[in-house]
Amino acid sequence: MLTFPDGFLWGAATAAHQVEGNNVNSNWWVLEHTPGTPIVEPSGDAADHYHRYPEDLRLLADAGLNSYRFSVEWARIEPERGFVSRASLDHYRRMIDACLEVGLEPVVTLMHFTVPRWMDAAGFWRNPEAPDLFARYTETVLPILEDGVRYVCTINEPNIAAMLAGGEDAGNLVAFGLPNPDLQVADALLASHRRAREVLSSVPGLQSGWTIATQDFRAVDEPGAAEMLHEYGYPRDDWYLEQAEGDDFVGVQAYTRTFIGPEGPRPVADDVETTLTGWEFYPSAAANGIRSAWQKSSHTPVMVTENGIATADDSRRVDYTAESLRAIHETIAEGIDVWGYLHWSALDNYEWASGFRPTFGLIGVDLQTFERTPKPSLGWLGAVARRNAL
Repeated sequence: MLTFPDGFLWGAATAAHQVEGNNVNSNWWVLEHTPGTPIVEPSGDAADHYHRYPEDLRLLADAGLNSYRFSVEWARIEPERGFVSRASLDHYRRMIDACLEVGLEPVVTLMHFTVPRWMDAAGFWRNPEAPDLFARYTETVLPILEDGVRYVCTINEPNIAAMLAGGEDAGNLVAFGLPNPDLQVADALLASHRRAREVLSSVPGLQSGWTIATQDFRAVDEPGAAEMLHEYGYPRDDWYLEQAEGDDFVGVQAYTRTFIGPEGPRPVADDVETTLTGWEFYPSAAANGIRSAWQKSSHTPVMVTENGIATADDSRRVDYTAESLRAIHETIAEGIDVWGYLHWSALDNYEWASGFRPTFGLIGVDLQTFERTPKPSLGWLGAVARRNAL
């Protein structure tokens, strides 16, 4: 029996745009409906989590999980610059209260990729005002976080956001051949993160950090590969982990690995098992991400804020998660301060440019009726959570 630390968070995660539905004031909604878009289908109603979150939270809690990570949507809270929707703030406060009522620790993300249309039109993260705007948004959200919220993720996967802003591909977000990051956007995201943390620090006991998509880049044993690993990997991964030094925690979001040759990243080998996203089935990704984050952030505590696989075979989801947790336990035994494991995802959801086909959820969703069907993997993970042991 592999026992985890007392107080370990066992949960699942979602993102507002991917589950709520009808996020019409966001920049991604615009992209979904632009003629010639690379997006395969629009998000539409998504999983209607905006209205059905009480049922979803109850399913997670009844299974045995003790935490839930979700994002509040900037485009709903501030649909026009300077106009704050009190109703949207109330909605997210009700979600926090609903988490607490069923025994789920709320882990709140302030920005999970999407921004309001007006923010995008004003220059997106290239707008010199972006850090000020994000700080003001954080101040707007702060009152709903002051009672019962202990963990806040400021910005989700800023490394992926900077790569998407590089403009080459809005497709597979964590895979071979990632776009070149826009370093101006990376700097703006870091400034925004730090401004948000300054605001959040006014609440005693509230702990914050940003979440990084750790890529588990590996150099092959060929001349020049190690040099390419640094050239390719540092601006896409390592730099963001270094910037987490001094934060309360850093989120690790890990799924697979990518081999780097002297020429750059290589496609997934033909002879390995892959998931519905085309990524290698590689359960050690989270543990390797934890080690990298711990080292590069100078021992900032780590929370696994996303880890999972897209599969139609739920037994393989259980296999992947079990192997991942065994590897994570090894990092804890090594002395790394790991706070929790939040599985991606609570629900089958809208996976950005890939649409609804990649199913990551512990709970299935009928996109016509919105009926929820808990999968065996939810019960399995809930049992691990109740024991606090694998």
